[in-house]
Amino acid sequence: MSDWNDKIINEFRTNQGKVGGPFEGAPLLLLHSTGAKTGAELISPMMYRQLPCGMAVFASQGGADTNPAWYHNLLANRRATVEVGTETFDVTARVADDEEREPIWAEQKQAYPGFAGYEKKTSRQIPVVILSRVA
Repeated sequence: MSDWNDKIINEFRTNQGKVGGPFEGAPLLLLHSTGAKTGAELISPMMYRQLPCGMAVFASQGGADTNPAWYHNLLANRRATVEVGTETFDVTARVADDEEREPIWAEQKQAYPGFAGYEKKTSRQIPVVILSRVA
């Protein structure tokens, strides 16, 4: 996974936030989180959905039965940094509650049906994480 992520990260940075392949045309960001166990900075490329209050990201992990490492990192340290296009800024993360999650998740599945496929592959509820810009 690291080589795959590294390729996307390099392409993202080379092309001002745009990449080809499965992410072509999709809103993509690079999330810089702090490792919950290691304290090391980890960078994870992922799709996001723009919201009035920030951005939503989805701990889908391709429909795996476990949440991705970045999700656990954000639970341990809510402060993170994101790169969107050519802009880099700090954010605070929080997990959306069920009421807030449902319309965001429904819109994401409608816009990108692959997310509905991820949901079908797992018995866990895929968390929606809200990233709010730090002023």
